[in-house]
Amino acid sequence: MSLLIRLFAVASLLGVGIVHLVGWFDWARYTSVVGPLFLLNVAASVVLAIAVVVWRHWLVGVATLGFGAATLGAYLMSLTVGFFGVQEQFRTALEVWGVVTDVACILAGAMLLLPHQWRQRQASSTN
Repeated sequence: MSLLIRLFAVASLLGVGIVHLVGWFDWARYTSVVGPLFLLNVAASVVLAIAVVVWRHWLVGVATLGFGAATLGAYLMSLTVGFFGVQEQFRTALEVWGVVTDVACILAGAMLLLPHQWRQRQASSTN
């Protein structure tokens, strides 16, 4: 089960990175703040995906969940009040996939944390 959760986390993290890389090539590279943030998002998604594979620590789950939440939060800001001058309208397939992969990261991060919480409960109940 842990392997499936980790694979889901890696896929969702890399999905977010791909969405942002495609967005960067499509339009974001022409914006002064959002363009570099998209590239940072791509790099962070790869680093986190590697961390999910090689590091069995609860911080990876927190980082995955937080990454998905931060990315989704930035997108929701761009839909409502704007994000560094970018105003999205949820019209493209890329935006849909962005939301799907962000939510998947949040779920994957939470799922990565579940085994840690279970082990903590088991350890405290035996003492």
